[in-house]
Amino acid sequence: MDHLHSFGVQMTLYLQKNYQSCQDWFFFISFAADLKTTFFIFFPVCFHLCEPVGIRLLWVAVVGDWLNLVFKWILFGQRPYWWVHETSYYGNTSTPVIQQYLLTCETGPGSPSGHAMGSAGICYVMVTALLHAWLQCLQSSFQKQCLRWALWTAFWGVQVCVCLSRIFLAAHFPHQVIAGVISGMAVAEAFQHIHSIYNASLRTYLGTTLFLFSFALGFYLLLKVLGVDLLWTLEKAKRWCDQPEWVHIDTTPFAGLLRNLGILFGLGLALHSQMYVESCKGKQGQQLPFRLSCIMASLIVLHLLDSFKLPTEVELLFYGLSFCKSAAVPLAVVGLIPFCVSHIIRMQEKKLA
Repeated sequence: MDHLHSFGVQMTLYLQKNYQSCQDWFFFISFAADLKTTFFIFFPVCFHLCEPVGIRLLWVAVVGDWLNLVFKWILFGQRPYWWVHETSYYGNTSTPVIQQYLLTCETGPGSPSGHAMGSAGICYVMVTALLHAWLQCLQSSFQKQCLRWALWTAFWGVQVCVCLSRIFLAAHFPHQVIAGVISGMAVAEAFQHIHSIYNASLRTYLGTTLFLFSFALGFYLLLKVLGVDLLWTLEKAKRWCDQPEWVHIDTTPFAGLLRNLGILFGLGLALHSQMYVESCKGKQGQQLPFRLSCIMASLIVLHLLDSFKLPTEVELLFYGLSFCKSAAVPLAVVGLIPFCVSHIIRMQEKKLA
């Protein structure tokens, strides 16, 4: 394993030395690959253009990230920025000096990469959805082949950029990002065949949310009783991060877990709300102007919601507020905003009548 880690450090050094001019690009890619981008940008666009795709997008994101957490707790993966300081692999030779950045100091275990897994899963959903929609509009097999080639080339181009970004930032080793991409695609492909999510009951959403939380918490407590601390990486992050302020509470395992479960819980409430039924399920909900208006309004409202920073002084309070803030995202996109847009349109129609 040390040889694999050493190869990863050498690759990080190579990227940091030869592609320092691409630093801003790597920062942008890493930011775009974060699941928050999916929740605040991709989801409202996909949902109002094609509801099943939006629903599948959230299920893949939430369940995929939950599996990522479980995998990380099982695999005990190192991260480059702390491994180089603690390994005895280099012996008496000088330890490689790798640079750290604002996005380097993730606090959870490193394998598999959550950014790579999330990006692969989300992009896989969108590419397959576009293929399903656009292939029906093309007649010749040559055009269909060109479309497939273009979309899958774009898919792999994005994955390569995400992987290189995480390696450049010294947040992951190469084998961790590769494992993330494969895992993300596997989760997305699995949900291609799970059609029950499109008409799942509120009870199913609540039960799934409770199960995912209970399993993760139970797994953590069980191993803690057995003497295994699954939060062993927090101490390493605080010890070896160059800047203490770069260690964020929202990168901790339980912060991510509750953030994602809040999204799933909110989606269940929203899809079974009267606001959703009155606005999106009626004749008006099928009209393109209505859907585009909902997209624009959702992006604006979610941008304002994202700008609201949660207090981090009390850890449990932060976790609770993070859950509520995440639940507000699908509630706003699926229920509140379409309901308000629908009423505004109806008022305008009455004035013109």
